Amino acid sequence: MGCAEKDVADAVRAAAGVVRRHRDELVNLDRPIGDADHGENLGRGFAAVVAALDAGVPSSPGGVLEVVAKTLISTVGGAAGPLYGTGFLRAARAVGAAEELDAATVAAALRAALDGVVARGGAQLGDKTVVDALAPAVAAAESAAGGGADVAGVLRAAADAAAEGAESTVPLVARKGRASYLGERSAGHLDPGARSASLLLRAFADHAAGSAG
Repeated sequence: MGCAEKDVADAVRAAAGVVRRHRDELVNLDRPIGDADHGENLGRGFAAVVAALDAGVPSSPGGVLEVVAKTLISTVGGAAGPLYGTGFLRAARAVGAAEELDAATVAAALRAALDGVVARGGAQLGDKTVVDALAPAVAAAESAAGGGADVAGVLRAAADAAAEGAESTVPLVARKGRASYLGERSAGHLDPGARSASLLLRAFADHAAGSAG
């Protein structure tokens, strides 16, 4: 079964709830290597996204993703707004006018989102950024989709890989973003962007699993 616009909107609302509950965690992760604003910024952005969706859900999954993108870009400060906004916008374009998202389309949307984040921020795997969660997540999603998994299975594979990818940032020395100014002192800390990406993908996966159940 595919995901129509209401499913996607509900998944985004679930993700907003996860961001709200993990706000303090993300702030604390950002404090030693950033500006301590990642949780606050994302929380504000996703609250605005929910408000936009409450005002009217677009008539297609791609339309929902575009609302998320434009709202995050306009309301989230720091690097997170442009990066996540670009990711969601590229995902929306990959989905296009599809009325429902199947497993292959979800994997393609995740690939487009990753490509957008890389294009916007210039980070690569190993730079201690959101890419360290997203890149393995995309690879896992594509593998799962190619193996015949449904939407829930694709998102579960992506979330599992993102969680491992986020944890892999702990020993890394940051080469991009605010944390890179700290040099070797950035090692030993979990990257907040990688963590938030992991949280979002887990929220999407959990929602999809519940919807399929």
